[in-house]
Amino acid sequence: MTSGATMTTIPDKPFLSRLFRMQWEETQGAYVLLYPEGMVKLNQSAAEILKRCDGQRSVPAIVDELEQAFKASGLGADVDEFLRSACARGWLA
Repeated sequence: MTSGATMTTIPDKPFLSRLFRMQWEETQGAYVLLYPEGMVKLNQSAAEILKRCDGQRSVPAIVDELEQAFKASGLGADVDEFLRSACARGWLA
């Protein structure tokens, strides 16, 4: 799924890197990614995408599931952009 040499490649079936753990954090009122050096607070969209990155779902399946869950269409580009960013940060494998 790359369109240029500078683009980050998204795995066919992305999953959370073993260095990170996603969990609901009551004190933050949000999902967070925990890692040895700290924590990243996720917005709702990021959390919904990452919840589906389980190594079983393909990127198109993730997009389809999100579009059905939120009764939306045309989410592919936004999901793709987020997944590229998450891969570049090392969140996904």
